[in-house]
Amino acid sequence: MRWYLKAVGPKKVFEFLVLVVFIVFFLGPLLNLAILAFTGNWVYPDVLPKEWSLKWWSFVLEQDEIASSIGLSFLIAAIVTAVSIVICIPAAYAFARIRFPLSRFFLFSFLLTNAFPKMGLYISIAVLFYRLDLMNTLLGVVLIHLINVLMFMTWIPTSAFRNVHAAQEESARDAGASPFRVFRSITLPMAMPGIAVASIFTFLNSLDEAQGTFLVGIPNYRTMPVIMYSIISDYPAYAGAVFSIILTAPTIILLLAARRFLSADVMSSGFQLK
Repeated sequence: MRWYLKAVGPKKVFEFLVLVVFIVFFLGPLLNLAILAFTGNWVYPDVLPKEWSLKWWSFVLEQDEIASSIGLSFLIAAIVTAVSIVICIPAAYAFARIRFPLSRFFLFSFLLTNAFPKMGLYISIAVLFYRLDLMNTLLGVVLIHLINVLMFMTWIPTSAFRNVHAAQEESARDAGASPFRVFRSITLPMAMPGIAVASIFTFLNSLDEAQGTFLVGIPNYRTMPVIMYSIISDYPAYAGAVFSIILTAPTIILLLAARRFLSADVMSSGFQLK
């Protein structure tokens, strides 16, 4: 054993131990969640369930409130992503290409919504929404979700547009292309990886938003995270595990689908204030 450790080296052993800790710490809870979701009967101190079953999946999917909350969550996340693209992409392009007074201050201001405790901010917004009759409305829920995603949809695309060299756009203009065609054919395709990353984060952030939805959307707009709170207290742990998988699955699927867009360069440059 000592000969093997000397041959491998202490650095390799340390890296292996770090990998084991990482797997246990991060994948352990997910593995336990997956086992619970497909468990029919699991009693301590048994290592594995005595009975495997899909009955809790049927139980969860047969609940009208749960099924409707899943559809509502995806609908709101899609609306928030589409609206944020329409609003923030032109703003990101302006920050990247136009020099105007206080531009850095305005760009930095999009970070402020994520710099304070969310509940205090949501309560202040809820008071304003109550005066504007936006409480318990789809518009109010969409707006509260937009507040959380402005940073992603502004900062990352701004960096993506800055990484498109102006010389490439000028060459297309010299060849006779109109400004709109230059943007559509050169600028936008080259900035698309950053926009895709921002859109994915926006969709997932909206899908996971619970506190703002609870304050503004209750009782008519009960999304998956809001229902999750009641499931934890009112339903068995097996049902909660099923719902957690349903809530987590879109995150895993979208991140796997967008692996070619997610890189350290895109992420680090997206949060640089230039």
